[in-house]
Amino acid sequence: MFKSLNPGALGVRASLPDTITYAIEYGFGGIDVPMGEVTRLVESDGIDNIAALLDNSGLQLGPWGLTVDWRKDEDVFQKGLSELPRIAALAQRFGAFRVTTWVPSGQDERTKEEQHDLLLRRFRAIARILADHGCKLGLEFIGPKTLRDRFKYPFIYTAPDMLSFAREIGHNVGLLHDCWHWYTSGGTLSELRALINDDIVAVHVNDAPAGVARDEQVDNVRLLPMESGVIDLPNYLRTLHTIRYTGPVTVEPFSARLRSLPPEQAIAETAAALDKAWKAAGLSR
Repeated sequence: MFKSLNPGALGVRASLPDTITYAIEYGFGGIDVPMGEVTRLVESDGIDNIAALLDNSGLQLGPWGLTVDWRKDEDVFQKGLSELPRIAALAQRFGAFRVTTWVPSGQDERTKEEQHDLLLRRFRAIARILADHGCKLGLEFIGPKTLRDRFKYPFIYTAPDMLSFAREIGHNVGLLHDCWHWYTSGGTLSELRALINDDIVAVHVNDAPAGVARDEQVDNVRLLPMESGVIDLPNYLRTLHTIRYTGPVTVEPFSARLRSLPPEQAIAETAAALDKAWKAAGLSR
């Protein structure tokens, strides 16, 4: 597995060239792909130039966010679906084969069964297009009880249930596994050990505030990895290594403190936190 930089997840605004520079300078092995910006750069600078920029960086490519808005009405969904082959073809050209999206843990309009059937149909259509271009889709389960309790109708919020759903969708669908959602959903290391590399498309890491019960944790109040030690990140990473996970590990802290820092300081602190977690897990740099 490799450390992947996503400046936006830290509250840092950075262009693709700046992101590449930051990643190299601070010791990341890869970057998450800002597909919206990449698409615009291809239009202005040409696909060969952008391919060269990515290739020459020596960085591995992490995930890009699914561009289809599958949460809205059918017309919006179908419009996004019609544009996906072009975008997936670009991703294939660059070697960016990991795609992610998050799935709410409930909603107020459809029963769990109705939501299941709707999303199964939509994700199957998405997955077929991605498969045509060698891409794999990772679905993120959302763990916090404080979120799912807001909804009239609950939906999937654990890794095993989301993986089961992913397998219904298609062979090229797995998990975006976030240690925050794993922790807040009541996930265990034995649950994590039951996975294999092919089950996981991407990983997010962070930490949780101390002094807050697990079921009281609030989704957008998080910390850098190892900042509190509430989430057992060393064993989490060690287990991912044991199951031979080979993909990206991206820090997603949703930290107000981090967002208040100058960009380079925010990225430096993130890199140091990830290095600390790697060392505590007994992994090579």
